Amino acid sequence: MRRMLVAGNWKMQGSMHSTREWIDRVKVTSSPSCDRVVFPPFPYLGAAVEAATTGELAVGAQDLSEHAEGAYTGEVAASMLRDMGAEYVLVGHSERRQYHAESDAVVAAKFLAAVSAGLQPVLCLGETLEEREAGKTEEVIQRQLGTVLEQCGLSAFTAAIIAYEPIWAIGTGHTARPDQAQQIHAFIRSQLAGRDAKLARMTRLLYGGSVKPDNAAELFSEADIDGGLVGGASLQAADFLAICAAAC
Repeated sequence: MRRMLVAGNWKMQGSMHSTREWIDRVKVTSSPSCDRVVFPPFPYLGAAVEAATTGELAVGAQDLSEHAEGAYTGEVAASMLRDMGAEYVLVGHSERRQYHAESDAVVAAKFLAAVSAGLQPVLCLGETLEEREAGKTEEVIQRQLGTVLEQCGLSAFTAAIIAYEPIWAIGTGHTARPDQAQQIHAFIRSQLAGRDAKLARMTRLLYGGSVKPDNAAELFSEADIDGGLVGGASLQAADFLAICAAAC
């Protein structure tokens, strides 16, 4: 299975210049066994697609609307993202769930909108520190994933990527130990395998909790971790490239 590295934590940061500069640095470095995707803020999406066209780098969007069209001022439809040249989109990122009160049902609707428009969704799953300490990690993951499976159907996952992002390890400096991350990745794969063993084997599972150059190799050596949703380290091209080297 090909590895995947996602520069997904740009959030509401950067500029047109820094976006182009980052892409110019990353795209010239070949990673034949690894797919790489960058998720810039919406205003820089077109420029990112243009800058990435000659390199081994794909572009995705940080979010999308669950609606195909209509009177939803400020929203961006999946078809519009495709029209701009995006190939991927983040769905259910922890910050969308936390700060915008996106329910599991809304996340599932966005997932289906992405698939219907031909985008590859990167579905984010993860628990809070309180949920982990209460021993509810697998319960939370099962609920989040199960809602999408029930509303969208198993066939919708043929083009999907799943990212496990423990909320307690995002931007905190804390990272799940490789064995902790592997345990949850294996659990996610088992949830898919219970419905379709082949799909479970083919679905790429990414780890997204404070991945850095100095811990990437150890994390990616685990059996069910197929790559990373890279956080703050993705802002620096040199750090992202070092993580890519560890994975690929």
